[in-house]
Amino acid sequence: MILETLRVSGTSRPNAIAGAIAALLRSQGQVEIQAIGPAAVNQAVKALAIARGYLVGDHLDLYTQPEFVKLDVHDEERTAVRFFVQGIPAPTAPQG
Repeated sequence: MILETLRVSGTSRPNAIAGAIAALLRSQGQVEIQAIGPAAVNQAVKALAIARGYLVGDHLDLYTQPEFVKLDVHDEERTAVRFFVQGIPAPTAPQG
C-alpha cells in the first residue's frame, strides 16, 4: 500500500484537510502530512485536531509523530514538518 501524502500550505482550509485525513485513516489507516513554514504547520495542527472529531463516530482516534525533513522544492532545499499519522482504536470510557 502506498502512503498517501497531503501537502498543507498556509492558506489550506483546516476543515478540508481534516476531512481528507479522516477519510484516509478510515480507508488506509495512515497518512503523511507535509507542511513548510509556520502558517502551514499551524493549519496542519488545526486539521489534525478537527480530524479527531470527525473520527469519533467510527470509534477511531489518531496518533502522530512529527519530525523535521529536508524537501527539494523547485531545486531548493527546504525544511518541512512531516506528520506521520496512524489511525488507532479510540479509547473507551470506563464503565461504572
